[in-house]
Parts: sequence; structure tokens; C-alpha cells
Amino acid sequence: MTDHSTNGASPAKLDRSDSRVRHDEGIPGELRAFAGRVRSGDLGMLPVAVGLVLISVVFSSINPIFLAPNNLVNLLFDAAAVGFISLGIVCVLMLGQIDLSVGSMSGLSSALIGVLWATMGWPLPLAIAAALAAGAATGLVYATFLNRFGMPSFVSTLAGLLALLGLQLYILGPTGSINLPYSSALVRFGQIMIMPDWFAYAVALLPGAALVLLGLRTSRRRAEANLSSPGLSVLLAKAAVLTLALEAAVFYLNQCRGIPWMFGLFVLLVVAMNYALTRTKWGRSMFAVGGNAEAARRSGINVNRIRLSAFVLCSTLAALGGVLSAARLASASQQAGTGDVNLNAIAAAVIGGTSLFGGRGSAWSALLGILVIQAISNGLTLLNLSSSLRYMITGAVLAIAVIVDSLARQSRASHGRG
Repeated sequence: MTDHSTNGASPAKLDRSDSRVRHDEGIPGELRAFAGRVRSGDLGMLPVAVGLVLISVVFSSINPIFLAPNNLVNLLFDAAAVGFISLGIVCVLMLGQIDLSVGSMSGLSSALIGVLWATMGWPLPLAIAAALAAGAATGLVYATFLNRFGMPSFVSTLAGLLALLGLQLYILGPTGSINLPYSSALVRFGQIMIMPDWFAYAVALLPGAALVLLGLRTSRRRAEANLSSPGLSVLLAKAAVLTLALEAAVFYLNQCRGIPWMFGLFVLLVVAMNYALTRTKWGRSMFAVGGNAEAARRSGINVNRIRLSAFVLCSTLAALGGVLSAARLASASQQAGTGDVNLNAIAAAVIGGTSLFGGRGSAWSALLGILVIQAISNGLTLLNLSSSLRYMITGAVLAIAVIVDSLARQSRASHGRG
């Protein structure tokens, strides 16, 4: 008599099947799985990694100064300020929305720092709090326009771009520029403060250790659920490669000045945002709303609240980026937040892997994407190319990133149907 619970399968066949489920195939199996994900359109961070390698090879072959430690340290300083803005952009893009006013918000924030702190004599922490509060209030306005009146974020943030720019010019007054005290802690943080060598080496060990610990915990949970998972050899190999790469980078940068504290703060915020997006109910709701807002609403998610949190975070991080940009330049001026700030912040998020169509993204997108954008900008500057060519080349890179995202999305859809 056939046992229906096994669908007639023999015990030997069941044992072989169970073995395939329970035992990993090591590093070769992991490589085959990675190739399968790439073929199905799940490119992950592969385009960014390839892009960074190509950029480094091309620019260093033309001008060896590009990979000089001192130039890379300056690159990290410059990347951090715009990186905060790009991290906020990731939040709204994940919902299929956009914020075109982040550049103007950062400019207004820098103007507030200049006026409140340098001119009116407010304590620095209070001036920074006021600038961040202005950013949060702006995001609240955008979310209200979207939730209450159905105004597309493209329209509301475009109007906000003009309004915030006008407010920035009004606050700065006829002089148009306010110098910040060069000896202040804020300016030193944005220009010269570097991690101690020993501290940078210690921090570089943490990602590999975290990868092993989290991987072991995940493997244990998947084993309890009778699911396959990468083995210890795979985890150790990944951790070793990551640790060696980070330690080598720290060693190389320490040959000049070292790792900027401002860049370290940016990476810390990226880690916190990644935890929030991947390990909390709020993060799962962000992905759900971005994938299908109506389905998320029917499942009990407060869509309006999720949108509110995303826009408030985006504008607040843009304000923080403006504060650090002012620290980097030691001034607040009418040019702050203008030019290519909007383009670079949005392009970094998209190039890093956040989808313009919503539902897909990562906090790491902001980090990796801004490194690509800043590397391109820095390399073109070293070549003494005009601003017009820099804009065109950066725009072309953004277009390529969107095309790659669209093709990957189509590949995933066709693979799912297959």
C-alpha cells in the first residue's frame, strides 16, 4: 500500500533528496548559484563593482595621480557629503517616488548654519538641529501633498526645489556668502579630521566578523527549517576576501592621511539604514509599498505612514548633507546645493542598484553609487575637462545605469514566467 505522504517515493530516493537539501556544495556550488542569479537578471552589486574597476583602470592609466592616496582621501571627503543626500534618495526611490529638491534642501540647510551659527551666534548644536528640523518639515509637506491631495512627488518636489532655492537666497541676503570659522570643530570635521590608524584597522575587521556571525545564525535557522544554506567554507572565504580587501584599502590610505571621520559617519549611517530596511517591520513595509502599494494597503500596512517616513528621512538627510557640505567648504553660499548635487545624489542611488520602478533597493546603493559618481567626477577634474563634458559624461553613466536596471527587470520578469 502506497504512503500518500511521500507520493510513492522510495526511502532511498527520499534520503538522496534530503541530502541535497541539507548539505551545501561549497564554494563551487555558491559560484554556480551566483551565475544563475546573474542569468536571471539579479545582478546585485556586480555592475557597480565592474564599473569601479573600469573607472580606476581608465583614469589611472591616463593620470596616475587618480589612485594616489592623497587624492583618494579627498575623494572620500567629497563623497560623504553627497552620500548622505543619496541615502535619503534611496528611501523615496524604493517607494517608486522621487525628490527633486534635495539639492535645494541641502543649500538651504547650509544657509541656515551660516546665518544662525556664524552670524547670529547660536550654539552650533542648536543651529544644526534647526537645519535638520527644516528638512524634516519639508519632507512632511511633500508627504502631505501626496497622501492627502494625491499630488505626484515629481510635481511637489519640483515646486519645492524652486521655493527652497528662493528661501536660501533670501536668507543669505545681498552678500550671498557667509564664511564659517575655520578653526571650529565643524569645519575641521569636514576638512581634516582623520581616524587614528589603529582604529581604522580595527573597524576594517568588523564587516568580516559580522558576515561570519550573521551567516552562521542564518544557516542554523535554515537548517532548522530543512532548507539549504551556504556552508562554513563559503562564509569563511567571503569573510577572508572582504577583510583582506578592507585592510589593504586602510593600509593604502594610511600611507597619506587615512580614513576621514566624515566618511566613517556616512558608512555608519549606511549600516544603520541597512539594518532598518532588512531587519525591521518598517523596512519590510517599505519594500511592500514600493512593490505594490494597493496590495500593501490590503495586507494592513499603513501606506501613508510609510510614505511620510520616507519623505521625512529623505529631506532630513539632505539637510544633514548640506550641513556637512558647508563644513567641507567652510562657507555657506548661493552656489551651495546647486549645479550637479541633485544629479549626483539621484544618479548614485540608481547606479548603486536602487530601482526607479520601486520595490528594489539597498542602503549600500548610496555608498557604492556615490563612490562611482565621485570617482568619475574626480577623474574628469584631474583631466581638466570642462563642466559641460563632465555633465554629459555623468548623464550618460546615469542613462546606462537605468538601461541596465530596465533590462534586469525584464529578465527577472521573463525568468519568473518561464
